[in-house]
Amino acid sequence: AASQTTDPTHSRVTHHVDRSELKESRRDSMKCVVVSLAFGVCAAFAPSAGVRPTLTSVSASTVADVKLPASVKPGVVTGEALMDLLAYAKEKGFAIPAVNAVSSCAINACLEAAAKFKGPMIVQFSRGGGQFLAGKSVSTGELTDKASVAGCIAGALQVRQLAELYGVPVILHTDHCMRDWLPWFDGLIEANEEYFKQHGEPLFSSHMLDLSEDPLEENIATCVEYLERMSKIDLLLEMELGITGGEEDGVDNTGVDNSKLYTQPEEVYAVYEALSKVPNGKFTVAAAFGNVHGVYSPGNVKLEPQILHNSQAYISDKIGSEDKKPVYFVFHGGSGSSTEDIQYAIKAGVIKMNIDTDTQWSFWDGIRAYEAKHHDYLQGQIGNPDGEDKPNKKYYDPRMPLRWAEEYTVTRLGQAMEDLKCIDVL
Repeated sequence: AASQTTDPTHSRVTHHVDRSELKESRRDSMKCVVVSLAFGVCAAFAPSAGVRPTLTSVSASTVADVKLPASVKPGVVTGEALMDLLAYAKEKGFAIPAVNAVSSCAINACLEAAAKFKGPMIVQFSRGGGQFLAGKSVSTGELTDKASVAGCIAGALQVRQLAELYGVPVILHTDHCMRDWLPWFDGLIEANEEYFKQHGEPLFSSHMLDLSEDPLEENIATCVEYLERMSKIDLLLEMELGITGGEEDGVDNTGVDNSKLYTQPEEVYAVYEALSKVPNGKFTVAAAFGNVHGVYSPGNVKLEPQILHNSQAYISDKIGSEDKKPVYFVFHGGSGSSTEDIQYAIKAGVIKMNIDTDTQWSFWDGIRAYEAKHHDYLQGQIGNPDGEDKPNKKYYDPRMPLRWAEEYTVTRLGQAMEDLKCIDVL
């Protein structure tokens, strides 16, 4: 299963995890249901007519022959390369993990997991995550949105500097933006427009608008307005349809009417129809199917991924497409979800799954484990079991526990990538 090597300099154990260990760890982690920042929210990717060829279903016998498109190279993917990557995931039958990063260590863990397990990765930032990256001391009052924009840009630039070095394709994304947060969204779009002028591509790959609390007509109208602007610089828009329950990173929908947690195929089609009319429009539709943010005991959350299958069939029929899965779905917040739900959703065309709560835990769990192992060497700068005058600097160096946090997160992402069939696809 797992081999171990001891680092004599730092007196710690480095874990080398193979797939049997991933499976065992996954079974342990499934003892409770952990629902992430958009648990069970789905998102439908649907570029406008003419943006890419319609894909027909690929039989199981030919899936192995599907190859990574030549346009998808190490680094941040945008525009046509982004669409090619998503099309490849759908044809191959896997989904890409999406992780909310709040530090350089979290970013590094994402890139390391992608390189180690040979799969693409989505690094995304929330409004609160951007504020944290910028520094909490400047993320208050009138500076809140400005600081969040600056933090997200800083994180995006780090990813752009490192993704090619790690040799993996990465999608850069930002998470939920409700109507009250539109100044943050506007700032991000302006940054993309400026970057596009200089580099011929946007800084990010995509952004999400969450106007799910608005009436459907207003939600769609605002998304069309933004998509018309974003399409000019090859940005993909993700919009939310239906409400995700629970609370996550400033989005509080606790106590929401249960009926609003489940989207109907007719609603998905209304969004698909409206956004498809935008020239060069690239978009995803987050359609709720019982989604709840947070951590819950088994049985408290009821997902209905059949909604994804029903929506595919309904839209395929409405547009008269030979493709039985015309919609590209995203499973927002897959933390703690059963492998069965995940892989059934992939069969409905899911190509992205968010995992936040579980990676938050894995990051902390690494720090917790490091402290537990070296507790007696972390009680003061001088003095430990080896002697009263022995220094402890090599133990309390922040890089030591943070590296353990990275390693534990890499392992957890490996579990997610196995569930998503996203291992060895590059």
